[in-house]
Amino acid sequence: MPKMKTKSSAKKRFRVRPGGTVKRGHAFKRHILTKKTTKLKRHLRGTTNVAKSDLGHIAGMMPYAGL
Repeated sequence: MPKMKTKSSAKKRFRVRPGGTVKRGHAFKRHILTKKTTKLKRHLRGTTNVAKSDLGHIAGMMPYAGL
């Protein structure tokens, strides 16, 4: 059997941390920033963890990530 492929979009968006959690960036921070408040833009900085309910979908997209 050939190897399963990792979704290219998933490998660009997610990183698996050593503890088994998955980190992701925030949405809504790319464009049309003039009408968004400074507080909203500040809270969208950095990364956060993926919700536990979504880990199954990410594990299907990244078969060799160890999830």
